[in-house]
Amino acid sequence: MPDVRIASAQGKWILLTTVLGSSMALLDSTVVNVALPRIGDDLDASLSALQWTINAYMLTLAGLILLGGSLGDQYGRRKIFVIGVVWFAAASLMCGLAPTDAVLIGARALQGIGGALLTPGSLALIQASFHPDDRARAVGLWSGFGGIGAAIGPFLGGWLVDGPGWRWVFLLNVPLALLCVPVALRHVPESADGRAHGRFDVLGAVLGALALGLVTFALIEAGTASLLAVAGVAAGVAFVYVEKRRQDPMLPLDIFGSRQFTALNVVTLCVYGAFGGYFFLTALQLQVVAGYSALAAGTALLPTTALMLLFSARSGALADRIGPRIPLTVGPLLCATAMLLMLRVGEHANYLTDVLPAVLVQGVGMVVLVAPLTASVLASVDTTRAGIASGINNAAARAASLIAVAALPLLAGMGPEAYRSASAFDAAFDRAMPICAGVLVVGAALAFALVRRPAPGCVRPECRTHGNVTSPPIEAEGRS
Repeated sequence: MPDVRIASAQGKWILLTTVLGSSMALLDSTVVNVALPRIGDDLDASLSALQWTINAYMLTLAGLILLGGSLGDQYGRRKIFVIGVVWFAAASLMCGLAPTDAVLIGARALQGIGGALLTPGSLALIQASFHPDDRARAVGLWSGFGGIGAAIGPFLGGWLVDGPGWRWVFLLNVPLALLCVPVALRHVPESADGRAHGRFDVLGAVLGALALGLVTFALIEAGTASLLAVAGVAAGVAFVYVEKRRQDPMLPLDIFGSRQFTALNVVTLCVYGAFGGYFFLTALQLQVVAGYSALAAGTALLPTTALMLLFSARSGALADRIGPRIPLTVGPLLCATAMLLMLRVGEHANYLTDVLPAVLVQGVGMVVLVAPLTASVLASVDTTRAGIASGINNAAARAASLIAVAALPLLAGMGPEAYRSASAFDAAFDRAMPICAGVLVVGAALAFALVRRPAPGCVRPECRTHGNVTSPPIEAEGRS
């Protein structure tokens, strides 16, 4: 039984290293959007290259995050976590030194692999290290400090872009890793799952990532990649075929035998698809059209994360009392309203009257939505499968963002140089936000029609405080 106490020196070191590790991935998920216009100008990149700067990372992260958790269970959670941190830092260094957009995109894909190794490992280390009496508090501190990191990410990223330059958005991860790794090796006990069997669904992971990658490429390079779209669908079919026949699949398809779990993941696809497109385009709209600096654009979105940090735990408690159906219906509708309010943001937009109302409504909508969604996902499956259910839901959210960032510029009619013209980008942005709002309305309708109150005694989330706007919180395996 784990026996580390929070009050001990070792407990504090474990919290420090896990917060540092998870913060690296959280920072990158929030700060890079702010840097995109400067990256494009510096590397003479097209809009599709900027899309790939976001999507290359999300592609490998979404495709491999389930496998990353399994590797930690088998070979040691600390070992895989440390490898992930080192890998992530090395890829970040490559990003920061990238001479061309092609090199940057390749480095971002490598960065996602590191993220897939360290993201599930940070929470798993807390679960495996702390005494059961202290674990809930340790998880609360971990998620709270991680949320603070997510909150300051856009502000810090904007400051770096306007100051030392966009490359420091990536180079910042190197000193964080240099601090994190020695602490982990010295103070974090190694742990593994004795039930792990050593068989990994590498083929499933490759096929899943290949399907996402081919479909994404076809959407971004529309008109020249129809065969790739067909190949992507074929890879997806092959992925399902392999997962159905493997003894220990990465994605156990029988978990979708729970209609509630399936419905919640469809809602997740709608919600986080809209969020992914919204945050990608809004960071550009504020800079390209409204004329904000990178720092001002990053700071502009801070209230959304702040509201989530302050009220996500209370939202989860409210959903426990009234059930998830109403929050999962009202939350997306509020977020859809926020995206329509963003249509007020044009040239020389005033922050207080044009931007802030939309940002606040978006924050309230996410507060209402995110915690109940996570709780409902965990409650929809057997207690022993809570970890894999959370991992699937997290991967689904990231895959939805990936597809949205690829598809939304196409649907909105953005050309390859759209972000270099304020008028062209503004017109496309005005077409994109109603699309995002419409997807959220679909998600709200599905939640109202399909989501039901969970049975008594189901699994509850350990991560009560949440500040990440790009994906739902991930819960560790091996829940008691």
